[in-house]
Amino acid sequence: MGRGSGRGRSLALVERLRFPTPLAAAAVLAFAFPESRKEAQLKDARYIVGIDLGTTHSVLAFTEVPADESTEPEIQIFSIPQIVNPGEVKAQPLLPSSLFLPGPHDVPEGALALPWDQELDWCVGEYARGRGSELPGRLVSSAKSWLCHGGVDRRADILPWDGDEDGRRVSPVEASARLLRHLRDAWNARMAEGNAALRLERQDLFLTVPASFDAVARELTVQAAESAGLPDLTLLEEPQAAFYAWIAASGRAWRKRVHVGESLLVCDIGGGTTDLSLIRVEEESGDLALRRVAVGEHILLGGDNMDLTLAYAIRAKLAQKKRKLDSWQFRGLWHSCRAAKERLLAHPSLEAVPVVIVGRGSSLIGGTIRTELTQRELQSVLLDGFFPKCGSSDHPERKARVGLREFGLPYEADPGMTRHLARFLGRQAESGGLESGVPAAVLFNGGVMKSGLLRERVLGLLRSWGSGGEEVRQLESKDLDLAVARGAAYYGLARQGRGVRIRGGTAHAYYIGVESSMPAVPGIPTPMKALCVVPHGMEEGTSRQIRQKEFGLVVGEPSVFHLLASNVRKEDEAGEIVEDWSGEIQEVTTMETELEVTEEESKGAVQPVFLESGVTEVGTLELWCVARDAEKQRWKLEFNLLERDEEG
Repeated sequence: MGRGSGRGRSLALVERLRFPTPLAAAAVLAFAFPESRKEAQLKDARYIVGIDLGTTHSVLAFTEVPADESTEPEIQIFSIPQIVNPGEVKAQPLLPSSLFLPGPHDVPEGALALPWDQELDWCVGEYARGRGSELPGRLVSSAKSWLCHGGVDRRADILPWDGDEDGRRVSPVEASARLLRHLRDAWNARMAEGNAALRLERQDLFLTVPASFDAVARELTVQAAESAGLPDLTLLEEPQAAFYAWIAASGRAWRKRVHVGESLLVCDIGGGTTDLSLIRVEEESGDLALRRVAVGEHILLGGDNMDLTLAYAIRAKLAQKKRKLDSWQFRGLWHSCRAAKERLLAHPSLEAVPVVIVGRGSSLIGGTIRTELTQRELQSVLLDGFFPKCGSSDHPERKARVGLREFGLPYEADPGMTRHLARFLGRQAESGGLESGVPAAVLFNGGVMKSGLLRERVLGLLRSWGSGGEEVRQLESKDLDLAVARGAAYYGLARQGRGVRIRGGTAHAYYIGVESSMPAVPGIPTPMKALCVVPHGMEEGTSRQIRQKEFGLVVGEPSVFHLLASNVRKEDEAGEIVEDWSGEIQEVTTMETELEVTEEESKGAVQPVFLESGVTEVGTLELWCVARDAEKQRWKLEFNLLERDEEG
């Protein structure tokens, strides 16, 4: 049975057995969503813009909206003006996702001036990353990873997490907003030039997020965009964007490189997360079609973990030479290792690159420490530590954790990315979605996977896991740092009928907890059933009406809604009730609220309702409870956890 509901508050939805069911099956909602502000504004948009708000880098790609069918759209990368040295602004395709919050004497006067704002006292980009590595207590990095950390208040000023006591702090949402604000201002300064119609906020915008981001993290991303002056945009999953970029680069030839019935793996390993998606090639009306069939769990494992591991390796090497680092210097070393790693991965012919650690004071180390990271050390750490050889049944290790630990990002306990991959594919094979146990082809994405050595390790393991010695192909991709933004722009074209769309909708099925209608039993909480309100694969912008069964809605007193989700129950339809859901359905969040009552109703009344559910274009789950006897009386619920986050 599902988990009991005894929490001091009653479940907001309870089973009703006294009312007949009006319809025998779920029906698609008959009315359409009203035209949004975005739809109204973007009829005159000149550009389609894809934004990759990455953990390590952010990228912006764009294309003009095709004037007619004869126009061949071209996707371009926007070179982002940013401070690269004090007082020096240069346009570069990558904007490091680093936010520097200097103290009164940390930068020269005027060092942070930008063409569109001469008075800024913070900066993002190349100089922020470089100066921040020297003053790590002033540097905010990996804000995107903090956006999905449910254990902290993501709207509170907590970053830098280990910042200097006298330093400024911002929230993960605000840090993300400042990156997006820089993109907006940079675009408007170079592309709009005083023409309001060409401002970024007036274009057709597509912002990418990890496929494994839950509804809360997606909603917070949207809030960051709104705070940055970009209120109207559409979210797109990053692995899908990477695949769209491959389609765009392949042109019409993509249809010759994949075949009906094949499963294609997108292995996206970036700075903060490992994102896995499975896409199936299908046939519709005699033509090839693509469907996203599976998305992996949220795995907080990526380049950040590698940088930290490299920093530990170098610290151990320095310790052998009697050189000791304090915690402040070690944080600086961590950031320096990121730059060294990126350079070695980009240039495999280099044998080593220098690593500089800035000293402070005379108590530990008075001067600057110079060492190096070698190509051999890098490969040993990455291959043995993060891409170990393993079997298809070797899943991530679950070790007993220390009872007390430092509070920070909840990184994965097992760094073996290949074991996480084995578990993901194993689950798909068990559910019948991957017959041979391995995909036919792999598309790599993310800065980590620029290394040919790492790609070959993954391909070699996949080939060894196949039941029949399958020759797993690699789908060639160029510019892995830029692919997600390019793919987001291509997706915008596809929505206008100028490209191929990957079908799939929601990566999980979503459920609402319903209290069982049964007599109270002393000492035993009333069981909670799971009512499917959003089936797996439900397309964004669509909705369902659930009228097979009526429910009782508690109004006029505090009550609790439980939002549940499953990535394994792919056959449940909207309206289906699951009684025994342990192990297959997990709780996402709870919402405590008190729904308003009319003058005719008493507080605590149980109002007979049917349900309508919808998934908006930005991935927000909406649930409408509609009164049976007065359909104009409707209660709308959205699940975003903001109040719960603020409570800690």
